[in-house]
Amino acid sequence: MSHLALTTTQRGLWWGAVAGGFVVVLAVAALLTLLIYLVKIIDRRVIEIRETLKAAADNTANTALIGPTADRVEAVLAEGLQHHLFLGRVLGKVKS
Repeated sequence: MSHLALTTTQRGLWWGAVAGGFVVVLAVAALLTLLIYLVKIIDRRVIEIRETLKAAADNTANTALIGPTADRVEAVLAEGLQHHLFLGRVLGKVKS
């Protein structure tokens, strides 16, 4: 069996490469952990937005009633104005 003899410089470069590889592996692991964390946050917020949009859809499901309701409110206000004018004339406060 033969032994490979390394010079001091070669040995230093070898350990430098091993240490550099270890640093790269740690950096990749940290970045992947950060990516997983951010994806979980995005998923959670997507669910919140979906629930908000469902609530908005439920809140606006009866918007077809807004038009008829507005017409009826206008009718009530017109009738109230007629009563006001009538009572004003009767009491002499409103001149036509």
